[in-house]
Amino acid sequence: MLAQELAAYIDHTQLRPDTTAGQVAQLCHEARSYGFAAVCVPPCYVQLALETLGPGTLVKVATVVGFPLGYQHAKVKFLETHQAIADGANEIDVVMNISAFKSGRYAEVENELSDLAKFCHLKEAQLKVIIETALLTPAEIEKACALCVAAEADYVKTSTGFAARGASVEDILLMRRVLPKNVKIKASGGIKTFADAEAFIQAGADRLGCSASVNIMTHEQNS
Repeated sequence: MLAQELAAYIDHTQLRPDTTAGQVAQLCHEARSYGFAAVCVPPCYVQLALETLGPGTLVKVATVVGFPLGYQHAKVKFLETHQAIADGANEIDVVMNISAFKSGRYAEVENELSDLAKFCHLKEAQLKVIIETALLTPAEIEKACALCVAAEADYVKTSTGFAARGASVEDILLMRRVLPKNVKIKASGGIKTFADAEAFIQAGADRLGCSASVNIMTHEQNS
């Protein structure tokens, strides 16, 4: 795979709690320069990202909702989503209510995600659901994927990057096996090298959430 081809898979990400406006601006300049699919920024920087990317850009603006723990009230998540899209976000990465999921409250989880998906689609935005695979058994990953399908989410995403581990190739292989083709997969967390990125794509990932995007691209160009 060529570096230019890989770039189209990458959500160039900066979600640290100490993220600055200057770092977000740099993130956007890098995304535009390398041709990344999207930037993924804290909600408070969505407008800045949109302004920095400028008119006519092909780079999407993604942000997070219910991040990073997922157990906020459903109404709060809806309000976050509404505000993010009003600010200019094209893509919403929401953390599933893992607490409710682990408690067996599956209808509650599905209803929350369904409401968010409907709103996103009404506003011509996409919904990525973070299921935090590090906290789930294989059987729970399958169940979470089924709920995302029922809710009509656009993507199922592995990780926030704040759990004990990020994505694994095994996670992606399992998710790709149980998800229909129309539901895409985003691998995130711990993707540090070009080889890592290729492995996740080959396993079935459609997007890669990376904070080391530039290092990945630069290493490949220099190798």
